[in-house]
Amino acid sequence: MGVVLLALGGTISVAGSTQGARLTGAEITAAVPGLADLGIPLEVRDVRAVPSGSLTFAQILDVVDVASRAVAEGADGVVVTQGTDTLEETAFMVDLVWPHEAPFVLTGAMRQPAMAGADGPANVLAAVRVAAARDTHGAGALVVLNDEVHAARWVRKTHSTSPATFASPSAGPLGHVVEGRVRMLLAPPRHEPLPVGIDRERLQAARVALHVVTLDDDGTQLHGLEATHQGLVVAGFGVGHVPDVLAPRLGALAEHLPVVLTSRTGSGSVLRHTYSAPGSETDLRRRGLIDGGFLDPYKARVLLRLLLATGAGHGDIVEAFALRG
Repeated sequence: MGVVLLALGGTISVAGSTQGARLTGAEITAAVPGLADLGIPLEVRDVRAVPSGSLTFAQILDVVDVASRAVAEGADGVVVTQGTDTLEETAFMVDLVWPHEAPFVLTGAMRQPAMAGADGPANVLAAVRVAAARDTHGAGALVVLNDEVHAARWVRKTHSTSPATFASPSAGPLGHVVEGRVRMLLAPPRHEPLPVGIDRERLQAARVALHVVTLDDDGTQLHGLEATHQGLVVAGFGVGHVPDVLAPRLGALAEHLPVVLTSRTGSGSVLRHTYSAPGSETDLRRRGLIDGGFLDPYKARVLLRLLLATGAGHGDIVEAFALRG
């Protein structure tokens, strides 16, 4: 059947200077030089025109449902075009629930179509090639921009405006598109997907806060969090440290809800038992915080919220982070 392209909104779909105007998927693909010459059957569908900053968990799961039906109907791969603001989070969410061997490729653009050097056409061309490539089957959700192929698990937006913004600081790209050929260098590990049929009401109720630790942080804004949220992700200093005065507050919260410890640095893992002072990773784990491993705060929040929405208990959450972190 070829590839199915699902168009959302974002910079790649901005139509000139008209306020709020959006290009359709057909208009986006029509502007891609060489796309029709690939010999890859391409079916284009418009899903919803919305900036990625306004996307919700439920909407992304709806897109996964549409993509799953396309694969069940014979599609060899799926491409989704969307805004880049939340691309690293939506890609990871898809990767957690995607049950198919067919690749799910996400792409977008940093420059609007009317701008000089617009990158959308090249990114769409590369994404379609990756979605149709034999070597990408079984790789889960992939992010393709700037002729690089990144695993959803590792990719991050690292610059506010650069077309080369997407990178995987802890792992590097899985592959590249070179002279029109998809060259996969690495294969990401795959785990059993989370249930895709998540109850939307339970998902809405699974509120997870993110607290970025800062200098002289006493955690005042965390007071009462256990009454309003079901989970918390902490983005700590460096390898997973917080001010000593904050540690007891986090420990008290961990008695009521899962609290996941991550690093705010953008790459690397939190440690487990190298430092032992109050507020260190050892101290926080002793107080009940869950080790987030290599997961950055944004992806840890995605995983924790999906786990809570599936009804996972504390032990299941600890196990899931040990496996995927």
